[in-house]
Amino acid sequence: MGSWGSLGPALLSLAGVALGAGGSLFGQYLVSRVSARQLEIEESAAHRAELKNAVLKLLGVANQLEKEALTRPRGASGAADPALERLVDDLWLAQAEIDLSARSEELRGAAYRYASRLAEAARGEVADASALRGPQVRFFDAAYDDMWPGRRRTAGGSVTSR
Repeated sequence: MGSWGSLGPALLSLAGVALGAGGSLFGQYLVSRVSARQLEIEESAAHRAELKNAVLKLLGVANQLEKEALTRPRGASGAADPALERLVDDLWLAQAEIDLSARSEELRGAAYRYASRLAEAARGEVADASALRGPQVRFFDAAYDDMWPGRRRTAGGSVTSR
C-alpha cells in the first residue's frame, strides 16, 4: 500500500496535466474553426458589396442607355450619336467589371447577354423595351444567386435556404 500512497498523487497530477493539455488543444481547435467561419463570412460580405456596386453600375448605365436608345426617333442610327456611343462603351466597361467580380459563369453569361441586348437596342435593332425584360430578369436572378448562393427568393420577398 505504500507504493500507492506515493504513486497515486503523481498519477493524478499526470492525468490532470494530460486533461489540461487535451482541453487546451480542443479549445484551440474550436477557436480556429470559429476564426475560419468568421473569415468566410467576411469574405462573402466583401464579395457581395463589390458585386452589388458592379451590378448597380451596370444597371445605372443600362437605364440611361435604354432611355436614350428607345426614345430616339424611329429609324435614327445609333452610330451617329456620340452620347449613345459613350453609353455603349460605359455599358461594356460595367459588364467587364461584373465579369471580373462574379463568382459564377451563370452571372457572367447573363450580364453579357443583357449588355448585348442593350447594345442591339442602341443600334436600333430593338424597338420595344419588353425585348429587354427577359435578359434583365435572368441577369437579376443570376446576380442574386451569385451574391447569396444556396438561397432563393419567395413570392413574398423573403429568403429561404435551398
